[in-house]
Amino acid sequence: MSATTTTDKSTDNKAAADNKAPANRASAGSPDKDSKLVSDQGTTSIADIVVQKVAGLAAREVRGVHALGGGAARAFGAIRDRIPGASTNVGQGVSVEVGETQAAVDLELVVEYGVAIAELARAVRRNVINAIEQMTGLDVVEVNINVNDVYIPGDDDEPEQSSRVQ
Repeated sequence: MSATTTTDKSTDNKAAADNKAPANRASAGSPDKDSKLVSDQGTTSIADIVVQKVAGLAAREVRGVHALGGGAARAFGAIRDRIPGASTNVGQGVSVEVGETQAAVDLELVVEYGVAIAELARAVRRNVINAIEQMTGLDVVEVNINVNDVYIPGDDDEPEQSSRVQ
């Protein structure tokens, strides 16, 4: 009888192992199963630069955003723009963290004078989230906005140098 008992135990252990294996695979895959980027046919990964560019373009679409980036980044961008053939950095002023299924975004904005900053921030946040989620399938967990300057028309114009002689 003990041989039968041993056989039953090994059969029971095998059955228990068989029951655990699918459960473990299912539980390990269930968080990713809800993601648009993971399927039975494979996974899709999105590079940080892609999310950075999408966020930068989406932020610039909102009326009242004059520029993105801090003072030094904007100065460097202005120099770069004067070089023939140089491309504009659409990711300037945008920092991102991208995981397998989520993204977080930090934006540095220059707003136009007269624009309600709180309303502008809501509009930028909404536009950035919609663009990233629609284009990449990533869930945006946060969009932090830092307004670091106000653009006043006429401030950036170089003063005309009057000549003492004509």
